[in-house]
Amino acid sequence: MGPISALKKLALGSAAIVAASAVFAGADPAAARVTKIVIDAKVSPAFNGESFGTAGQYETLAGRAFGELDPSDKHNSIIQDIDLAPRNARGMVEYMATFQLVKPIDMSKSSKLMWHDVPNRGGRLIIVPQERVTGDIGLSSGWQGDASGGTAPAANNDYVVVPTAKNKDGSPITGKVMGRIMNVGGKDSAPMIVHSNPVPYKPSTLDTSKATLTAVTSETIDGRVGPTTQIAPGDWAWAKCDAQNPWPGKPDPTQVCLKNGFDSNLLYQVVFPAQDPLVLGVGFAAFRDMASFFRYAAADDAGTPNPVAGNVQWTIQRGVSQSGNYLRAHLHLGFNQDEAGRQVADGAWPIIAGRRISLNTRFAMPDGVLKLYEPGSEGPQWWSPYPDKARGLPVAGILDRCTSNKTCPKVIEHFGAAEVWGLKLTPEWVGTSADADIPLPGDVRRYYIPSTQHGGGAGGFNVTPAAAPVCPSVGYGTGMLAANPVPHTETVNAIRQHFRNWVMKGVAPPASVYPNLANGNLVDSTKEAMGFPTLPGLPATAPTGLINPVLDYDFGPDFNYVDGMGVVTNVPPGIKQVIKMMAPKVDTDGNELGGVPVVLRDAPLGTYLGWNITAAGFNKGKICNYAGGMIPFAKTRVE
Repeated sequence: MGPISALKKLALGSAAIVAASAVFAGADPAAARVTKIVIDAKVSPAFNGESFGTAGQYETLAGRAFGELDPSDKHNSIIQDIDLAPRNARGMVEYMATFQLVKPIDMSKSSKLMWHDVPNRGGRLIIVPQERVTGDIGLSSGWQGDASGGTAPAANNDYVVVPTAKNKDGSPITGKVMGRIMNVGGKDSAPMIVHSNPVPYKPSTLDTSKATLTAVTSETIDGRVGPTTQIAPGDWAWAKCDAQNPWPGKPDPTQVCLKNGFDSNLLYQVVFPAQDPLVLGVGFAAFRDMASFFRYAAADDAGTPNPVAGNVQWTIQRGVSQSGNYLRAHLHLGFNQDEAGRQVADGAWPIIAGRRISLNTRFAMPDGVLKLYEPGSEGPQWWSPYPDKARGLPVAGILDRCTSNKTCPKVIEHFGAAEVWGLKLTPEWVGTSADADIPLPGDVRRYYIPSTQHGGGAGGFNVTPAAAPVCPSVGYGTGMLAANPVPHTETVNAIRQHFRNWVMKGVAPPASVYPNLANGNLVDSTKEAMGFPTLPGLPATAPTGLINPVLDYDFGPDFNYVDGMGVVTNVPPGIKQVIKMMAPKVDTDGNELGGVPVVLRDAPLGTYLGWNITAAGFNKGKICNYAGGMIPFAKTRVE
């Protein structure tokens, strides 16, 4: 089903479809781009009529952009399966993406800086009041097209509708997909979840003999799997089973029903045949073209004006966590240059993101967060060209493509301890061999916020610690330690101002600050090397063995390991080796050294950790995915 058919199915309006088709039919094929925008909702004034500094009142405009891509253009041909996507009459591949603009009503008061925000698993982003006070413009636009759970088309959600790939003869493309189910004891049926949303693919047949369901007794953080049992096809079904629908249940391709129910001590892994992969890499081009349209175009092909035409002089693209990983991949694959050869963004700010999103593969699942078998650490995670010694890959860096065509943005990245411990960060600093600091390019700054959880905590000098966090990812478990309160807020506010000055005025921000081998603050990720103290409430060996390592997967011969794209044929993949991971040294309290100063960390009320330990369930005793923790200091001599 192509994008236009999908739009009909999503009931976006037959009139809009006809108009879009007419526009596509008359567009210049040599200038593939956003060809039509539709403003669906306008709120003016927005924010309850509040006025912001000298910029005055703001308004919001939400809508849809219709675009098309030349699949043979070098800027698009890197998209996996774009050559197998349906074409319109002129041979173009179509898409539709949603967006929201946040802008001053009086554009003469605009700063001419546009923040282009990457949504995280759907949602819609709005620039913060500090950015409205300075007259900045905000753009949120869709890139994720798997339409599953939170990423499905909905009001106040930014997404992209992408085409479905077909074989050249029109027959369906097929492949293997894996789903996992954990910590659902006592239930008869459950959906397959990738992080927080359902697996976006369904089995091509409900015949369970065509799939494999395995019960797993244990897994280690480095991929060693304990005894497994294959469940007979007659003992499970693609179905919803409950009191109203007893075994064999109501047929449902999104759920697995077990004849004898799930055991909470086991993990269930199903490998099944799927068909009709979405060309999800089109999301890269849609995000690129949206930024290019609002920066450079006066109007669309039908004459609809660009609401910010002539008022965008600078653009900074920004993403947090999953969407920060998106930005890193966006740059690596060359999407900071549009089809006309123009640079799209002047700045890129990947926040708490130390890897690249896995979007440009067949049957991709971009919601993954680097749990076992989830890709995203393949190829160079570092900015400068550098050899991947342990994996035997050629010299490469994230900025190679934009360097070659002189379209690289200025880059600021910042992270905390949770990215080191849960999200496989340190190879970005020292490579897969972990034996030397990788040099940073002149237009890249790196800031590390020590002893912090993912995105920072709530702040405040509260001697009563917060409750233990839920480990990120649906069904993963709950931490055994209190939540970590050390914030990122003040550091982020400072980075924002420095970034504006760097892009708009050419004033460089402070030098990078992070633990590294040269300053002696980056060491092996063991208790002994880190100097980590023995603390009450922790296993005697902690944190040795808790870090989530990069695993060198064997995805099969049709996978491009440098670019992290292609077709995965080994499902699940084999593990060739475990990459060495490093971690910051700590002081005598167990708090990290070598990062940007933060008041709460420098005047601590306890030991602040970038990791936590899962308290119960299948993952008991392992790192609590990427949640942080805190062990408060004793308040009295007796304690």
